[in-house]
Amino acid sequence: MKTSLKLATLAASLALTLTTLPAQAGAVLDRVVAAGTLKVATDANWAPQSFLNATNELDGFDIDVAKEIGKRIGVKVEFVTPGWDIITAGNWVGRWDMHVGSMTPTKKRAEIFDFPAVYYYTPAAVAVHKDSKAKSLSDLDGKVVGATTTSTFEAYAKKDLTLDAAGAPPFEYKLNPKEVHSYENSTTAFDDLRVGDGVRLDAVVSSQPSIVDAVKAGYPIRQIGDPVFYEPLAVAIEHGDPEFSARIADAVKAMKGDGTLSTLSRKWYGVDYSVVK
Repeated sequence: MKTSLKLATLAASLALTLTTLPAQAGAVLDRVVAAGTLKVATDANWAPQSFLNATNELDGFDIDVAKEIGKRIGVKVEFVTPGWDIITAGNWVGRWDMHVGSMTPTKKRAEIFDFPAVYYYTPAAVAVHKDSKAKSLSDLDGKVVGATTTSTFEAYAKKDLTLDAAGAPPFEYKLNPKEVHSYENSTTAFDDLRVGDGVRLDAVVSSQPSIVDAVKAGYPIRQIGDPVFYEPLAVAIEHGDPEFSARIADAVKAMKGDGTLSTLSRKWYGVDYSVVK
């Protein structure tokens, strides 16, 4: 009888535990709400998506999007700026909760991350020095090209790009470089390109908005040809918290519905990248 009673008590305890699990789920969301702070990883040197402004504060499209998501969840946002390769490696262990830094969702990355929402679509393009004699992408065959390490731009340059996220249009490889040099971010690649045509690089693959912004900033570079591919860009979090993912998805959906994303895109890019062209 005692054994039966113990088993019955254990079963009842287990049942109670299982019924209360949903209330305990969402460890990251619980931590964020309890702290009142959402820690967001992004890039400090990738205008106009994210950059340090004249007052040494992070600014840009991704920054505004992250702040708006935090606002709709009901918490303030705190930014951290680890390297792109560190972010995409995963194993964040609580150092930050979410990444808003124009990450392309792919099947390989989905092994590590959840992508609650795509928040805009952007064209990728190729830039050359203004003195370059190249008139088309084929003129860059056998040349040296730069791109951000572990990025879709680098993958494209190496002909190893897979865009398997919803909304990603098909593309063709139109670039045949001899070498691909990897950089921490697009700005450092542009810095090598600005030294002179062919001195360190012959071209850089980056986002079209970043190329446009670099030109506005006085870099002696120009885009060559049409965009080489279009990529959907998403918020990323690590696996394990479906409630957190749902809250982010709801926030971005509302931002699309009320025109906030469109307004922010036009503010920073002059065009609406929140919808597929």
